[in-house]
Amino acid sequence: MLKITGLTHYFEGLAAISDFNLQLKEGELLGIIGPNGSGKTTFFNILTGIYRPTQGSIIFKDKEIAGLKPNEITSMGIGRTFQNIRLFNRLSVIDNVRTSFYSKTGYSMIEALFHIGRYRSVERAITESSMDLLSKFDIAQYALTTANNLPYGIQRRLEIVRAMATTPDLLLLDEPACGMNQGEIRELLDLILWIKKEFSLTIILIEHQMSLVMGLCQRLTVLDFGVTIAEGLPQDIRNNPKVLTAYLGDNI
Repeated sequence: MLKITGLTHYFEGLAAISDFNLQLKEGELLGIIGPNGSGKTTFFNILTGIYRPTQGSIIFKDKEIAGLKPNEITSMGIGRTFQNIRLFNRLSVIDNVRTSFYSKTGYSMIEALFHIGRYRSVERAITESSMDLLSKFDIAQYALTTANNLPYGIQRRLEIVRAMATTPDLLLLDEPACGMNQGEIRELLDLILWIKKEFSLTIILIEHQMSLVMGLCQRLTVLDFGVTIAEGLPQDIRNNPKVLTAYLGDNI
């Protein structure tokens, strides 16, 4: 599904990502770990078009996407969440989800302005699809609640729902357990496994919570200062001397 070759990105002469290579098969759940500043989120930002890579190739479903705009990449089937929650805080829960459908509305500006033609039927379908997703993720009861009035854990879940509304084939989760307690992390683990199975998704997970990483991921890539220092099965990474020195230490 995804093949990345020689991906490199500089910020003012400093390599945030250096010669990064990755192959991801359909249906995999890959974890990317490493200390703060290791380049994990930079990688997601490049993959989703927020940054244009300095060099390298990103082939997604047999098409080169390096340098494409974020909306173009999203429409091709890559959805994501963010390390810091980026909801539309003054909009309702359902309107946050509805925003993800607007690249596929198909009606004209005139139809939208005067509520004619395809506008009403398309808007009705968007609302129904949004409510269906909220129901599947067990947060339909919050549909009319303003996003900034949600409990933290529900905000995290809503951000995943909004990403799912883009109908991705590849879902990128950037530290979804950030700020959660152990009970919430266990619920999140079950949720991600359910998402993968229910929607037949391929997933890349960035996370510091090692209980979540070890319980979910089929294999791991470890970054340090933008360089890949280890790749392999979770049990192998757990005992890798380079990883222990650079990142894990006494955390496992």
